[in-house]
Amino acid sequence: MQLFDTHAHIGLLHDDKMEQLLAVQLAKIKMVKHIVSICNSLSDFERTYANLESASSVYHAVGVSPTEVANPGKDWEDRILLHAKKPRIIAIGETGLDYYHMFGGDKSSQIELMLRHLDIAKQLALPVIIHNRNAGDDILNILSEKLPPKGGILHCFGEDWTFAKKALALNLTFSFAGNLTFKNSRAIQEVARNLPADRIVIESEAPFMTPYPYKGERNKIPYIIETAKALSEIRETSLEELTETLYANSLRAFCLPKDV
Repeated sequence: MQLFDTHAHIGLLHDDKMEQLLAVQLAKIKMVKHIVSICNSLSDFERTYANLESASSVYHAVGVSPTEVANPGKDWEDRILLHAKKPRIIAIGETGLDYYHMFGGDKSSQIELMLRHLDIAKQLALPVIIHNRNAGDDILNILSEKLPPKGGILHCFGEDWTFAKKALALNLTFSFAGNLTFKNSRAIQEVARNLPADRIVIESEAPFMTPYPYKGERNKIPYIIETAKALSEIRETSLEELTETLYANSLRAFCLPKDV
């Protein structure tokens, strides 16, 4: 069995280079073969990418999260274009909208930031990683018109089946995190039960969204197995069969070859 963590904030898990590398190695021991490293700001990306440049099991997304909408950084678009040329950069993001935490910017400034990321993803022929909190209608409206050809991943999915049915019409993959394991997450579990098998991936979202068995702890990448277990129970399939499908889906979502 092998797992693919499509979304982990390694730079927020640890500041020190050796601790970051150790976290990656421990994840591999726990069957997490690949991780997509997510950074909210470009300065965090630059530091984390340099620390993990030798870690061949780690892929990277590059972008400016909605958390940084008030200060995306000087020449941020040019910096993304430059960084995207580096090895193992496989996505733009995370980008998207967060109307729960406004992060010092209004809705229009978040939308503008997202639109510019979508343009960059189209230009670079890369998929996008989409953050959505309390912004489902705007997310769908924007993606229905501006989703780049390589599609995108709806990370830490938290919407209901009505939203999911609309999103299925687009080239989007649904990524489930530790919130799937919560007993009160019935709406998310309904989506996980009913989605086509080839549209699902999982993520740790470490250090956030700790799965239920470890509630109260800071999330770690290996805890992603709990999300996989919950998903296998919800979909009434074996864990081995499910993880094989999830791994293949992850490769396809990020346009990676089948033999990595």
